[in-house]
Amino acid sequence: MLRAFLRLFSTLIFTAVLAGAAAAWWLHQPLLLRAPVLDLSIELGTSPRGVAQAVADAGVDVNPAWLLWWFKIAGSAKQIKAGSYEIVSGETPRSLLLKLTRGEETLRSLVLVEGWNLRQVRDALQREAFIRHDVQTLSNDDLMARLGRPGTPAEGRFFPDTYTYAKGSSDVDLLRRALKAMDSKLAAAWNLRAPGVTLTSPEQVLILASIIEKETGRASDRAMIASVFHNRLRAGMLLQTDPTVIYGLGDKFDGNLRKRDLLTDTPWNTYTRAGLPPTPIAMPGKAALLAAVQPADSKALYFVARGDGSSQFSDDLDAHNKAVNRFIRGKSGG
Repeated sequence: MLRAFLRLFSTLIFTAVLAGAAAAWWLHQPLLLRAPVLDLSIELGTSPRGVAQAVADAGVDVNPAWLLWWFKIAGSAKQIKAGSYEIVSGETPRSLLLKLTRGEETLRSLVLVEGWNLRQVRDALQREAFIRHDVQTLSNDDLMARLGRPGTPAEGRFFPDTYTYAKGSSDVDLLRRALKAMDSKLAAAWNLRAPGVTLTSPEQVLILASIIEKETGRASDRAMIASVFHNRLRAGMLLQTDPTVIYGLGDKFDGNLRKRDLLTDTPWNTYTRAGLPPTPIAMPGKAALLAAVQPADSKALYFVARGDGSSQFSDDLDAHNKAVNRFIRGKSGG
């Protein structure tokens, strides 16, 4: 009897060792996937059993009961975080559980480009296939109210940068981060303003920086372009900058700016209205913000594009007309 018991006990021990070895081997073996990359979405409140089933449903050739057993044995079943994940070739049961408990979600990225206006930002968000499109249903005013800034113009308020986001997250949340980033960059620029700067508020800095952003063809000219606008504001001259006119025309602009456009009055037409326009016209980057508060020391009142991305600056109208003749009209004389 004792001998039979010992044989049974030995068999059970041997079986347990084999099972443990098999389990250890399985935990480190790559899972079989029906595609090189699988998308896995885990909703908030999903049970461990539901997670195991979701993994199988996503395209992993595995028995969900085995995964559930592993989740429980590891003691991490309740630590699995909701989110969007990618299961890739080479993923093992062990590495998958680590990914789920650490919340290593799949991150996408979106670039908001310096000089874009809000319409372009909206279009870029709409093209993102993996983001939740909540902005589309909101007007600009409603968007800013949703972001906790009611009454603040939406144009130019978002800092151009590369933003990562988890699949399925809201585009409103992405813009909230961009808004906070612009607040931070704008405050930093305001604190660095040079003595004698004509701007009286951070909002004016943002507006002028947006114009500088649109007018700058070469980075090395940015401070001089800022100087021209500061000098004009100080002298009470019209800014006469084409990008503001184009912005004011909106959908009516066909790509060709005509004289009649310069005479068409809108709140953003700096040929017909003095001072800064009422809102920014685009998203300025950090360099444009700094140029707005640290313009070059010059007497320049005019500039014209040379045709190579740079600008020719002039202190008086006569010199400017000569520059226009040379670079725009192709004449060498005065």
